[in-house]
Amino acid sequence: MRIALFTETFLPKVDGIVTRLSHTVDHLQRMGDQVLVFSPDGGLREYRGAQICGIPGFPLPLYPELKLALPRPSMRQTLEMFKPDLIHLVNPAVLGLGGLYYAKSLNVPLVASYHTHLPKYLEHYGLGMLEGVLWELLKLMHNQAQINLCTSTAMQDALTSHGIERVAVWQRGVDTELFQPELASREVRAELSQGHPDSPLLLYVGRLSAEKEIERIKPVLEAIPNARLVLVGDGPHRAELETYFAETPTYFAGYRTGEALGAAFASADAFIFPSRTETLGLVLLEAMAAGCPVIAANAGGIPDIVTDGVNGYLFDPADDAGAIAATQRLLANPEERNTLRQNARLEAEKWGWAAATQQLQNFYQDVLNPAMLTAA
Repeated sequence: MRIALFTETFLPKVDGIVTRLSHTVDHLQRMGDQVLVFSPDGGLREYRGAQICGIPGFPLPLYPELKLALPRPSMRQTLEMFKPDLIHLVNPAVLGLGGLYYAKSLNVPLVASYHTHLPKYLEHYGLGMLEGVLWELLKLMHNQAQINLCTSTAMQDALTSHGIERVAVWQRGVDTELFQPELASREVRAELSQGHPDSPLLLYVGRLSAEKEIERIKPVLEAIPNARLVLVGDGPHRAELETYFAETPTYFAGYRTGEALGAAFASADAFIFPSRTETLGLVLLEAMAAGCPVIAANAGGIPDIVTDGVNGYLFDPADDAGAIAATQRLLANPEERNTLRQNARLEAEKWGWAAATQQLQNFYQDVLNPAMLTAA
């Protein structure tokens, strides 16, 4: 198959969507497909054999890390030379409108996928009154596609309830070869704890942005004697968080990738994830693959990954005391913590990227064979 991928975010940016897309592009190419990626220009021209067509963009005012790239007429010539069998829109927004237009004008089947719960993000930026309008715009775009993919059953329910049609779940994936419990290191633990390797070490990995609700970790940190917190990642909310956590033993470690990120997961005592807006929470699977017990809000796509008391703990997202109690329980019971580590790793091992990409190929084949899609 020849697949033209339109995405509003791609390498060299670091986030869960880019992680999924980079692994997907890699595995599609390995499986014999050809991929062309249209994305905001990040300086790349090729990735794992796939051509990258970078479109000049400008920073989003509310979120400077994200770029908005406007569709250009030259994209049509590139598409006509590539001759795609289908077009896949990832989180269609501005650039995605170009993909939608060209799919219609070139009569190419269209797939769309939903990865970021944008309507719920609005309230964290003072724009909650626009949620209904955004859902209508999303419905207008997504309902042009032959199939709409999302990353959890919770998001499938949310999209369907807001009038988006033909919704299916694209299964999760994680690199179990990179993220392993064996990467645990006392040296890494000493660094992340700023010289206190014997203290309880709490970890957060992800964007430092308002919708992640990282402030909700502070009561957990304060409730546990001698605990240390490390925040791995960066983002537009970092300065505010540095002020908010200024009087606490919190270390802002910046971005980490590869084995450095895997070692951070494996060396921590608990991964704390308070966000209530996750479509999936890929970073949770990475923590679990590295054997790091997860304590997360029981919201969004998270319950699809974490089974409370089996491979992690879930807490009521409206109850800060629940996160405190779960963390205290985890740290007070070494045997139970070890069981959670083992079960977390076993769960992650079920979800390799090859299987997730094979499932995506099956969705593509269904779109290219309308009779199959109608039968489904």
